[in-house]
Amino acid sequence: MTQQTGILKKRTFLYLTEFFSGMSVMAVELGASRLIAPYFSSSQIVWTIIIGTIMIAMAAGNVYGGRKADMDPSPERIYRRILIAAVYIAAIPAVGKYVIIGISGILIFTVDTNFLIIAAFVCCLLLFAFPLFLLGTVTPSLAKACVNNLSDSGRVVGNLGAFQTIGSIIGTFIPTFVSIPAVGTAATFLIFAGILLAICLVFYLSVKGGKRRLIIGIALFVICCIFGRESAFAFWQTDLVYEGESIYNYLQVYEDDRQVALSTNVLFGVQSVYQKDEGLTGLYYDYVLAAPSMAAYSEKVSPRMLVLGMGSGTAATLCGRFYPQLEIEGVEIDQKITDLSYRYFHLPEDMPVATYDGRAYLQVSGRKYDVILVDAYQDITIPFQMSTTEFFTLVREHLSDDGVMVVNMNMRGGSGDDIASYLADTICAVFGGAYVIDPPYTTNRVLYAANGDGCLDNLVRDASRITDSTLSAHLGMIKDNIRPWNAGGHILTDDRAPVELLGVKALDGIIAEETGYYKTIFQEEGLGGLLRALSP
Repeated sequence: MTQQTGILKKRTFLYLTEFFSGMSVMAVELGASRLIAPYFSSSQIVWTIIIGTIMIAMAAGNVYGGRKADMDPSPERIYRRILIAAVYIAAIPAVGKYVIIGISGILIFTVDTNFLIIAAFVCCLLLFAFPLFLLGTVTPSLAKACVNNLSDSGRVVGNLGAFQTIGSIIGTFIPTFVSIPAVGTAATFLIFAGILLAICLVFYLSVKGGKRRLIIGIALFVICCIFGRESAFAFWQTDLVYEGESIYNYLQVYEDDRQVALSTNVLFGVQSVYQKDEGLTGLYYDYVLAAPSMAAYSEKVSPRMLVLGMGSGTAATLCGRFYPQLEIEGVEIDQKITDLSYRYFHLPEDMPVATYDGRAYLQVSGRKYDVILVDAYQDITIPFQMSTTEFFTLVREHLSDDGVMVVNMNMRGGSGDDIASYLADTICAVFGGAYVIDPPYTTNRVLYAANGDGCLDNLVRDASRITDSTLSAHLGMIKDNIRPWNAGGHILTDDRAPVELLGVKALDGIIAEETGYYKTIFQEEGLGGLLRALSP
């Protein structure tokens, strides 16, 4: 039991402290996922790391806060910790990306497996554990401050828990649906840091002492606002024409004399491109062009194509350009990407795009298509619900009798148990067979599966009728390099689809391949040799 003074005589203020503390914890957690995602993806593994790290920090804070409250129940200690947490959270937008890049740069040369897991965990510890540890001390400390006698201790603790829970609920919805889409992740951190700072301001203005600490905290917060508000994720990219965030993604569009490109993750390459000369891209998108011919395009009156994972429409635009009679529609879960596709990527205005999850769209659609492109696999963020036998069965049911499914799979490997092999085996289990081709100079694999027999015969026959020399030559190259997939027993189902772990394994292989030369230099010549090798 404690003797309350000043504003602390009003339990309402203490309850509001608990409310805004709980709100800020959830806001930081959601902001953490958006800060981490451009570098490590937004997979279930990354979410697990974020949630686990935060829960560890909060649990440690609960224990520490309870012990300190018993030793010294002074409420001033509560608001001192909240003030420190507020400043720390405000600093995250300014320093977070440098911490992530620094940790990644160190670990990429020192670890051989589970790079993503280790790097994401270390970054979460450094960026988020300390402020959430401090906020974890709030509940036991406030319980000590609120309880004046044991007769109402249960009611008071229950009220504190309720205020924290309600604050956490609001702190979950506001960042997701309001602040992050409207003003971005950096501003979201600053907004909730400012809320915590405002609580401390009310407290310190109502009690004697602590004004100097408050002034320092406000000054540091202002500095963080100056340097963190306009902080960009792609701080090394100088030719961005757009950088922003949606409910689902961090987005950047950059342009040069040759093309416009969309990336939804800083470290995981390009998701869509638009070639200004309107030719082939030289990337995996070009290989989608074989699918309409495999489905006997020239023999159809009104052939239809559905793109699941439209992105900014690179593949759809290519197919529409080379197959003008093809009726194309797309499905894209992120409306902001669709908006960008019309604004920057010249997606035809008459090409409809539904804002929907791909699998859910198939479940409500009664239409059938001659070609269905599945292009919803992004870096290692593979939606498990679009990788299973149940999903591919749904795709097959929406194909015409001689329809063709074409799938872009990233992170191919050569071991036979990589994620691309699992997907190919799963598709073969549904379609009875498939053909694959590996575009050169990429980690992609493009797979074709048909509802009927004779898709390769259709490709040869259709290609012979094409007058466009560019398309005809490209289809001939595909015909010469395509090969049947020898299926194994790796089947993904709705009940068991460990796509995240398979993705991490594939990413380790890609990193090892890309950094092998530099790792050897680092091991033989140390940091000095590595810096010399990296210098221009």
